[in-house]
Amino acid sequence: MSTQRSTAVAGPGTGGATGRRADWLAFADHLLTSLEPYTSPGGARITPPGPEGGYGHDIDGLEGFARSFLLAGFRLAGERGDDPTNLAERYARGLAEGTDPSSPERWVRMSEHGQAKVEAASIALILDMTRPWIWDRLGPRQQEQVVDYLAECVGDDRYPVNNWVWFRLVVQTFLKSVGGPYSLDDMTADLATHDSFVREGGWLSDGRGRNYDHYVGWALHLYPTLWARMAGAADLAAPRAATDRARLEKFLTDAVHLVGADGGPLIQGRSLTYRFAAAAPFWVGALAEVDTVPLGKLRRAAGSIVGHFIEHGAPDDRGLLTLGWHHEWLRIAQSYSGPGSPYWASKGLLGVALPADHPVWAAEDEPLPVEAGDFTHVLRSPGWLVSGSGGVVRVVNHGTDHDLPGSDAGDSPLYARLGYSTATAPLLDDAAWRDPVDNAVVLLDSAGRRTHRCGMELLTVGMADGGASGDGGAPAAVGASRSRVRWVTHEPGRRAHGSGLRGHAEHAGTVTVVSVVRGAWEVRLLHLDGVAESVTGWEAGGWPLAAEVPPAETVDASRAGATVTDGNLRSTVVGLGGADTTRVSRHDDASPLSDRAAVPVVGGPARPGEWHAVAVGLEAGDAAAASPAVEISGGRASVRWPDGASTNVPLPEVP
Repeated sequence: MSTQRSTAVAGPGTGGATGRRADWLAFADHLLTSLEPYTSPGGARITPPGPEGGYGHDIDGLEGFARSFLLAGFRLAGERGDDPTNLAERYARGLAEGTDPSSPERWVRMSEHGQAKVEAASIALILDMTRPWIWDRLGPRQQEQVVDYLAECVGDDRYPVNNWVWFRLVVQTFLKSVGGPYSLDDMTADLATHDSFVREGGWLSDGRGRNYDHYVGWALHLYPTLWARMAGAADLAAPRAATDRARLEKFLTDAVHLVGADGGPLIQGRSLTYRFAAAAPFWVGALAEVDTVPLGKLRRAAGSIVGHFIEHGAPDDRGLLTLGWHHEWLRIAQSYSGPGSPYWASKGLLGVALPADHPVWAAEDEPLPVEAGDFTHVLRSPGWLVSGSGGVVRVVNHGTDHDLPGSDAGDSPLYARLGYSTATAPLLDDAAWRDPVDNAVVLLDSAGRRTHRCGMELLTVGMADGGASGDGGAPAAVGASRSRVRWVTHEPGRRAHGSGLRGHAEHAGTVTVVSVVRGAWEVRLLHLDGVAESVTGWEAGGWPLAAEVPPAETVDASRAGATVTDGNLRSTVVGLGGADTTRVSRHDDASPLSDRAAVPVVGGPARPGEWHAVAVGLEAGDAAAASPAVEISGGRASVRWPDGASTNVPLPEVP
């Protein structure tokens, strides 16, 4: 798998330019035109090449149509119906064919497969957005077919309790606007369910668990803004418009901190193959005319993200979005992913729906937080400590696991690791779901089994008292969590949609983890209690680096330190107290970024009742640098940073 940048297509964000609307339009046209060879004769199914998805070939074709229809609709809306590539006719023909029950290209219905509920929402949303150019031109019989196809959602209470509530709401809102069937009870219930996901600071959980990921932006903040503009939404949307907008404004002040200087979004959470859909919330902010983030910064965030993928090879040289990240990598797929799935990336091109006279296009570019300088930022709802330096954004995670407190499931590498960044990806091979290594703290038994921390208790997350004194640089933040860790014997053949694997859990002990974060470094403090007799030791893994050539390693047994470098980044773990072993864990075909991955690891004997300490660093460049030091005394930890600054934090009470 190559990581060589592709110059097959220019587009928004390439070369650092994010403001030329013509570039956005050209890129949208390139994506849509490249799908034409994979369109069925009647136009109802678009099936890009690739392995059949987990839900079958019929769903694959529907996804390809509906998700590219999003982009076609944005394109038409932004040009106020001007249609140089004949999109309206192409997609109208496909609509008529797909909703015709007698057609060999007919679409899977919502009563036949749940995934059709997702795709129906995209179809309804764009039919509303492009009403004069597509819906109004359909004949009466064709309109009846569309209504009949969409109407199966009315009264259907089998929608998952997460972002899917918007799929039922959007479809019924469109049906209401065209005189079709709808249920006001369904619609008000869906809004109430959405409101139950609301958390502090404009964040929302994608369901009842601690489910924080890109769905917050590309679904839970996107749909309220687009739905409120639908013809059938006015009576329900008006009373909540100010509240939804205020939530979006708060979220965006955090979201701009989660984009790297190279445009890379945070590599965390499920459905990563949707790639630059991560740009969607920034366009939503422009559409909603938020006040908290300037238009030039919103456009820069969106353009940088899209440009990041273009410069790293997505779409490929055929103009196609494959299952993968920069390049095709099938392990990144969830069980619901198919060859048409990546075209939810269309949401990241929502900006083309904003006409040429929208002020976002004239706004001056404004730098992202990580471009403006080093920063430390706290996100309380997901339990994240965010640090930006050297162009890289890092998240230290104490509150997100895609599960509920007290769970005994295995860790999802997409959610439950201690760290995520814009420049590294969690290991995602089969072993990563069973045996956490990267950005993990685990207990070991004699067979080498590694424990899981999912279901942890968030103890604290915030800025360290007094920040960091000494040089006026970025302040420090502190977070802590406690886990009743366990070995999990996973049930064979089970794979979740992104959550950790289930199985038989065997209690191994309680681990309290405190993170003191500043710049490129985290000082990670561990306290072990109630340790099972079978525990032989502990390990702490650092940031995973991936490259075509195996990352270089340095192991310093004298100080229990290990470092891996890939020429651009340096990942280091150093024992600061209680560690006496060190190694580098190597993995093949485990990362969406490249073929060979390596993780520095340190460990030591399990000493219950004592604090153990390691320094975990992810630095730009490959030059050796000093690591932090720490002293623990009287229930406090005093951290000395490499630049001479210091931070003093209280330690939580332990069992």
